[in-house]
Parts: sequence; C-alpha cells; structure tokens
Amino acid sequence: GNIIGSGIFISPKGVLEHSGSVGLALIIWVLGGGVAALGSLCYAELGVTIPKSGGDYSYVTEIFGGLAGFLLLWSAVLIMYPTSLAVISLTFSNYVLQPVFPNCIPPYNASRILSMVCLLLLTWVNSSSVRWATRIQDIFTAGKLLALALIIIVGFIQIFKGNYEELTPSNAFKFWMTPSVGHLALAFLQGSFAFSGWNFLNYVTEELVDPRRQVSVSMLSTFSWRNLPRAIFISIPLVTFVYTFTNIAYFTAMSPQELLSSNAVAVTFGEKLLGYFSWVMPVSVALSTFGGINGYLFTSSRLCFSGAREGHLPSLLAMIHVKHCTPIPALLVCCLATLIIMLVGDTYTLINYVSFINYLCYGVTIIGLIVLRWRKPKIFRPIKVNLLIPITYLAFWAFLLIFSLYSEPVVCGIGLIIIFTGVPVFFLGVYWRNKPKSVNRLIESMTCWGQKLCFVVYPQGGVTEE
Repeated sequence: GNIIGSGIFISPKGVLEHSGSVGLALIIWVLGGGVAALGSLCYAELGVTIPKSGGDYSYVTEIFGGLAGFLLLWSAVLIMYPTSLAVISLTFSNYVLQPVFPNCIPPYNASRILSMVCLLLLTWVNSSSVRWATRIQDIFTAGKLLALALIIIVGFIQIFKGNYEELTPSNAFKFWMTPSVGHLALAFLQGSFAFSGWNFLNYVTEELVDPRRQVSVSMLSTFSWRNLPRAIFISIPLVTFVYTFTNIAYFTAMSPQELLSSNAVAVTFGEKLLGYFSWVMPVSVALSTFGGINGYLFTSSRLCFSGAREGHLPSLLAMIHVKHCTPIPALLVCCLATLIIMLVGDTYTLINYVSFINYLCYGVTIIGLIVLRWRKPKIFRPIKVNLLIPITYLAFWAFLLIFSLYSEPVVCGIGLIIIFTGVPVFFLGVYWRNKPKSVNRLIESMTCWGQKLCFVVYPQGGVTEE
C-alpha cells in the first residue's frame, strides 16, 4: 500500500526520457524492483535484529551513534518525506483536475489548493484515529491494485489483438538518443521513486504487535520474524510485476513520443482505449494517490515520534493525544513541512531531489548492517542474509549516487548541504546539555503550550485508542 502510489503514474515519463528507448526503460523497471528486493532483504535482517520503530533512523542511531542518526532524521524530516508527500499530493490534484482541463496543464493555483486540501484532510484523519487511517490504507490499496489491474488487462487485450509494434525488439531498442551513464543513473532515480516505500514497514515494527498486550522484546522479535519478512517477500515481486506490465500496457496504446508529451499518462491511456469509460482512469489514479498520501503521513509521523523519543527532536513530538493515542504534534510538523515544499519546485526535479537523498540514506543503513555483523557477530539474528546481498546493493548504490551527482550537481549538492546543516543543529540542540536556564524555560513553556493546544501527553502503559 505504501509502495504503490503516484510513482507508477508519473515516473514512466522520467524513466523513458532518460533511458532513450522503450526496451531500456522496461529493463530499468525490472532492475529497479531487483534492487529494491536486495535492499528489503537487508532491512528484514535489521528489522528483526533491532526491533524498534523508526526504521533507518533507529538502525543508524543504534550502530553509528547519535550524530549519524540525527543527520538521517534531519534529512528525512526536512526533505525526504515532505518532498515525497508534496509530489504525491500534486499528482493527486493533477489527475483530479485533468478531466476539467483536458487540453492543457491544470492551473498552478488550482493544483496547489486542491493538494493542500487533500493533505489537511488526511492529517485530520490520522490525528483522529489510527483505526481510520489503517482502514483507509487497506481500502485504497485494494482500489489502486484494481486500477493497475485494469490497465494491465487492457494492455494484454491490445497485445492479443496484435497492437504491440512499440514492444517488438526492432522498435523497442530503437534509440532516439544515446543515453550516457549519467542519464541511466537519472532514469534509475526516477524509477526508484516509484519503488520508494519498500522500507516503511520497518518504521512501525513496534506497532505490529497487539497494543493491548504487554509484549517482551523477545516476543516482538518472534512476531516480526514471522510477519515483517513475509510482507517484504510478497510485496516486492508483486510490485515489480505490476509496474513492469503497467509500462508494457502503456506502450500498447502510446508511442514513446506520445507518452513523453502526456501530462497524465494513465489518463491518455484511458482516452485511447477505454472510450466512454475513460473517466475511470483519473478517478482510479486519484484514489491511488490519496491512499499514498495517507501511508506517507502515517509512517513519517512515526519517524518524528521515534526521533523525539530518542531526544533528537523536541519532546512535544513524542507525545500522543490523550484519547485517540495518535501523534498529533508529529503529524502537524509533517503536514506543515509538506505545505512549504509544495509551494516550490517542479515535480520531476523534486523526484530527483528526494530519490538521491533516499538512496543515500538506504546505503548508509545497509553499511550499518555490515558494521553490526563485525561488531556484534553473536547477536541473535532470526534472519541472516548472505553478505553478497548487501555488497551487491552497495555497489549499485555507489554507481547511482556518483553518476547522479555528476549529472545533477546542483540538485544533489543542495541536498547534501541541507543534510550537513544538521551538524550545528545537533551540537546546539542535542549534544549541548548544560543550556542556560532561560533557554530551558522557553522550551518548557513551548512544550506546555503545545500540550494544551493538542491535548497530548507522553505515552504511558495501558493507554488504548478510544
């Protein structure tokens, strides 16, 4: 539910643009799924070895210490999740408005306003009830799979009718440009955005257990060992299959030039093949992205919660509503950061931006797996992957980051600068313990004010959702 969102409906254009041919674009989609599978296997080991919510942040903090964990948290809170939420929200509004503006790009202001309304609505839902949020996720996951299934089925019908000219080897590998290594790296970045979210289950590891039971760490590890890897092993191959065949279906209805010129790929596909029922596609994509926004809000707020609980963010963000047991302050911070980013930036530039930093964090986390193997070889590991898996992933990771930095030095460079601005923040806000009394009083008053405004308290044992 978290992986499949807006990516499959916007990334095909970016992947095709940088790969230079239909055949190479399809290969990149398959390889993208393979790389996500390698990474998810590594995260499965980390998830059951360090059974804490917070995902990458918790693992990096545990293995490399507070500064490294804080920098990952800083980049995630400032860039990764707000940017991803902004892209998905803008995709939602573009597809909703596309039937209203069939011959042009939807107006800037209309798109932004609708995106903000959607974001605010789902922030309210997530603040009101965990149960509502998870039910929305379940319902819209089924809806988005049905939408993609419709695209794939129609694509197969087209193939059986003989409409697969663009997929024949002679046409599929007809390059209209010769892609450089840098272009290939950017194509992978565009595709990787569609696969982002494969690590999100690690952000709520603790919440996989029935919250009404008192559970020991050993019991949690056993539960995670059974369920966390199972979810990963099922989801990644399924998503790779769906993404690859969705792209194949697109090319049964559109030439590469038509796909590149389309403002909404799935809408163009529906207009060409579904006739009177073409309205189904924008509605389906809107439902899909709506569920994607909900999933990102749910998991990114838990990251803020975990960071505050470790003392790396203000303590207010580690508080939950007294009745609903939802992290309202963390949700409001995620919402506000997304609203700010939503007002600036082109969608495809934002995708390069967030994908670069995503991969940077993934790689550091998987390096941590190797370091943990070296430091604590005898620690209990319910799952232990072959070392070739993280090494292969890291080889691809290094290739992607180096050539992405070479091809988009400004975008990637700004991302690195923002990450390292977290160093002085860490030493002033976290490492510096003996702050003046005036500073401590100010922080305490802001925390008390936030508690009264949001009706939140620190989590206590025995609290259950109303």
